[in-house]
Amino acid sequence: MWKKVKGCEYFLKVCVTQGFACPTRLYVFYLYGLSPALFSAFIVFLPSLQIRQSAAVMLRMRVKKHWKKISLDHRESDVFVVHEQREVLQYVALISALDGCLLIGQNMHRSKYFEYILCILGTLSQSLKYPCLSQVGLLLLSKVVESNPEPFKPHYRQLLQLFGTVLQDLDNPTAMYYCILTLTAMTAYTGTEEMNLMRALIPRLIIALKHLIKADQGQASDAMEVFDELMESEVSIIVPHIAEIVHFCLEVSADTTLTDSLRVKALSCIAFLIRLKSKTVLKQKLLNPILQTVFPVLSAAPPPGEEDPEDEENGDEGDTDNESPKHFAAQVIDTMALHMPPEKLFQQLMPLTQVCLASENPYERKAGLMCMAVLAEGCADHIRTKLLSSMLQTVCQSLSDNNQVVRSAGLFALGQFSEHLQPEVSKYCAELMPLLLGYMSALNQAKIGHITKAFYALENFMENLGSEIEPYLPTLMETMLSALSNAENLKLKELAVSAIGAIANAAKDKLVPYFPPVIESLKGFLTDTRDEMRALQTQALDTLSVLARTIGKDVFSPLAAECVQLGLNLTNAIDDPDLRRCTYSLFSAVSTVSPDCLSPHLTAITTIMLLSLKSTEGVTVSLTDTVFLPSVRPSAMQKLLGVVLPSFLEAVRGERERQVVMGVLEAMNAVLKACQGEALQSPGRLQEISQAIRDVLKKRTVCQDGGGDEADDDEQQAEYDAMLQEFAGEGIPLLASAVPADTFQPHLNELLPLIMNKAKSSCTVADRSFSVGTLGEILQSLVSVSGGRACAGKLSNRLLPVLVAGVRDSDSEVRNNSVFGLGALAQAAGPLVAQDYPMMLSLFSNLLSKEQDRRVIDNLCAALCRMIMSHMEGVPLEQVLSAFSCMGFYAGPMPNSRCL
Repeated sequence: MWKKVKGCEYFLKVCVTQGFACPTRLYVFYLYGLSPALFSAFIVFLPSLQIRQSAAVMLRMRVKKHWKKISLDHRESDVFVVHEQREVLQYVALISALDGCLLIGQNMHRSKYFEYILCILGTLSQSLKYPCLSQVGLLLLSKVVESNPEPFKPHYRQLLQLFGTVLQDLDNPTAMYYCILTLTAMTAYTGTEEMNLMRALIPRLIIALKHLIKADQGQASDAMEVFDELMESEVSIIVPHIAEIVHFCLEVSADTTLTDSLRVKALSCIAFLIRLKSKTVLKQKLLNPILQTVFPVLSAAPPPGEEDPEDEENGDEGDTDNESPKHFAAQVIDTMALHMPPEKLFQQLMPLTQVCLASENPYERKAGLMCMAVLAEGCADHIRTKLLSSMLQTVCQSLSDNNQVVRSAGLFALGQFSEHLQPEVSKYCAELMPLLLGYMSALNQAKIGHITKAFYALENFMENLGSEIEPYLPTLMETMLSALSNAENLKLKELAVSAIGAIANAAKDKLVPYFPPVIESLKGFLTDTRDEMRALQTQALDTLSVLARTIGKDVFSPLAAECVQLGLNLTNAIDDPDLRRCTYSLFSAVSTVSPDCLSPHLTAITTIMLLSLKSTEGVTVSLTDTVFLPSVRPSAMQKLLGVVLPSFLEAVRGERERQVVMGVLEAMNAVLKACQGEALQSPGRLQEISQAIRDVLKKRTVCQDGGGDEADDDEQQAEYDAMLQEFAGEGIPLLASAVPADTFQPHLNELLPLIMNKAKSSCTVADRSFSVGTLGEILQSLVSVSGGRACAGKLSNRLLPVLVAGVRDSDSEVRNNSVFGLGALAQAAGPLVAQDYPMMLSLFSNLLSKEQDRRVIDNLCAALCRMIMSHMEGVPLEQVLSAFSCMGFYAGPMPNSRCL
């Protein structure tokens, strides 16, 4: 029969009349190497949809495998064959054909392919009156644009005009769905010339999504990603429509008949908007509507017979993916705390929280506690100074609640308070430690989920206790050592190992009696090769690093070389980014105890670190642990710095997430502190770092959203916005101490006004404290560098009024930092500020007569000593010493001791 086949028509006739036209026979034809043109004919002419679908699959396979063997005419005709199937209603039959079209496009010359595609798309506007045709055309459009959006840029205006029409066809949800998918794919490539068209689509887009939700919630959930893409790529498009978007998302979030996925997308969109445009949300009075919707979601009880994911006792604590509306409702409040002024947020939030806490419903009480917990990070200063006692009392009471769901939420809140509200929360040690120890002793070890929360609260609280942990040490270590030796559950051992690290941070050398059994357990964990040990090994390395830093050099030094070898063995044997991160931290810690034991391994260590910096696994060397850097060879040091510092600067400028930038600035400061002038040897690096600091202080970086629509109301900002600038400001004294004063002074002259601006009386206490504290640190840095005295003398006229005003401030922290700053100025400038000594002494005398804060008095003593050492002739020693003897001279700070 094969010899009789002369053309497509004859072959089709044979297939139909002799019964060969079935999917199985088509595959036989494929194996025999039938021409793609014949499969194209099958797609067009055969009556059966099943056979046409199979023919489309065969076409795709044949094109993919034998493109170069297909004639030019057939290559071009295959695109139109696919397009001619637009009238087929069963879309499943089109998917393979569309894939085939995309494969052809990948192989065909770009200009020729897009000529065909645009020819096809040109018919879309005429086909909109036929629903099935528009659906198929938009499906094709979404596929080709998703595969490669950029070449369509010249046609974006035409496409956006088309979308405006499609989004109004509310009776055709499938067409709207593919239209929105295409819009999502285009958004990242949209230019300024398309902004107005995109902006005009937003109201139609919201209406279309409402209708799509009624038709297909799964498609609607996918389509809602268009908002994420718009916010990620060009948030200015949606700013005029923020209120409409928020109200739409609130409507979706509150509807319990909708799928969790759809409600999560809506809540996530609200959180994203708050993160990017919190001031706009406040200005448009959207805070209260958001809270009124979010609280019922947060306090909703799970379906009968079920539990919230975080309350389930399934033993799988490693699963952190919680995609429930309740979880995202808490994230919305957390985002508010991080991005809104606390005064404005608490005014509307706390009444709702108090209603929940007083409820008979345990899930409403849980919601109130969860709300307080997520506020702790973003509003720490506000809570510490105004609400800590009352909020802590509420949390402690929850630990005796008759419902475990409430107790678990209370433990989480206590852990959050302990982590973010230091040092004030540690003052409640006498009340909290017995409560936590008693709670731990009564726990059922089978309920590992609840135990995890108890360990979280205990660990965060005791880590910052210092010497106050000593009375509780025997009980704590008995509990932890018992868990290490007896527990069969690896998760419980991991929790105990982590807790021992926290205990070591507080107890330091008081932990020596318990060191031998602890170290033997850790070594056993680190030499176990089972895969299930990985999380425990990671934690064991972390705790070993803490012990190296805290237990004492004499105790740990004999083990230093063995610990380095253990770390290298793990890094070489196991390809795990978390394990490598903890190994780097261990090497850093060991270098503080026994640097010599690192020397034989420096080449291997630096090689691994450089590979990690270039990896795509999200692994970054912990550069906040930079003690070992000075031990690195100079050539290797410059190579490492040449990779690290440019990466840091790029992240400061371009990273959107504020907390990431904060971490980068902290790491950069650690590098500058460890390497000093070595870090600034590269030409232009001092200028680049100074510019990055200036950009942060001027709110010009990407993560600060320096747009003009939110430029006012600077005095009230989120605490983390101010904290970001503090991290940047901390780099200025480090730069000042790393290079000669004449080299840094041009940069300092540009940075100082930005710091001094935050000392105004209208600024927050945190800003004023940061401002005068940074000025004092800068002056202290000038003491030790070449040309520092002359530089300090030139700055004195500008800095004195700011520091003097700070000494008279109502807040003790501001006064403390200002007194320190005046002492640093006297020490740095010496005789150059002799004419200001009488005014400074008078100021200190008035302060001494009424100051109650011991820290301020101690710093005042230190400042007087600096004045004496720098210019003794300017200080009436008899009067000063008389004042010292009356108050009881304190010789603690170094300047006092030297002066004495």
